[in-house]
Amino acid sequence: MSACLTTTKAISYATCGAAFHSTEEIARLIEAFESCTLSRAEWTHAAHLTVALWYHLTAPAAEVTALVSEGIKRYNAAHGIVTTPTGGYHETMTLFWIAIVAKYLRELARRDHSLIALANGLIERYGDKNLPFTYYTRERLFSLEARASWVGPDLRNLKP
Repeated sequence: MSACLTTTKAISYATCGAAFHSTEEIARLIEAFESCTLSRAEWTHAAHLTVALWYHLTAPAAEVTALVSEGIKRYNAAHGIVTTPTGGYHETMTLFWIAIVAKYLRELARRDHSLIALANGLIERYGDKNLPFTYYTRERLFSLEARASWVGPDLRNLKP
């Protein structure tokens, strides 16, 4: 059986590196995330990026951070994911990726793109989960302070 098979309405997007093929796939992802029915196997880095992209595109800018971070915390609670010094919700990581999605959208500001093209392009360009380590030392990123609140990068500026 393929590790890409899911139990949530066959959400087949980038759980194994595959691209989104329809806006319906993205809508199902968002619905499953918001209702906390998305399986943990489906809550991939690509899914995190797509959720952040969705809120950047559909919510007022001032609400994006709260929608993403509170949504992740709600999802984690529903799935029994406890925040500890080494696991669970990570504030700096969440805010870092929200900033990366905003940067991506600024880079494309003068072009028209479909939701599918935006999501697939984002995953292609920023799908490497190790990207934060080009901005942060491991010690800083994995500090208790960084897990609990925003800590700025110590290797490279996050600005565009």
